[in-house]
Amino acid sequence: MEPVAEAPAVGFDPDEIDPAVSTREARLKWVVLVDEALPPGRAVNAAICIAASTSDLVPGLLGPAGIDADGVSHPGLPWLGCTVLGASADRLAAVRARAHARIDTAVVDMPVQAQHTRVYAEYLEQVGAAGADDLAYYAVGIVGPRNAVDKLVKGLHLLP
Repeated sequence: MEPVAEAPAVGFDPDEIDPAVSTREARLKWVVLVDEALPPGRAVNAAICIAASTSDLVPGLLGPAGIDADGVSHPGLPWLGCTVLGASADRLAAVRARAHARIDTAVVDMPVQAQHTRVYAEYLEQVGAAGADDLAYYAVGIVGPRNAVDKLVKGLHLLP
């Protein structure tokens, strides 16, 4: 089956980007859930990979570049912030499934195969050979309406 390319359904219009407001006032919320059983290096890798894909998927996520007093430009960062939470592998899969079922939520996931291959084509092959219900995840990123995301991650804590 051929993959279906989809236009981003979740994002910010340019006039919504307001770096002068609190992140709690943004219409959307961004969280990254990481398997709490991962060692620190793998957990950080998983979160970074999720962030890279999310910034490409969600328009308006990155704020404008910062210019320091010497005139040096520093690339824009996510203006709405990002909360990194720990979760069990089972909870990651459950939250991912619930978030993926919503049309108003962007979901980026990192199947475990991503950290067990060194060749991207092998990763794609392994994921392609697994059914959706057979995949396990090391990390899941979610961007969606603030109240919906809060309900999805209720009871989870910041990753230590």
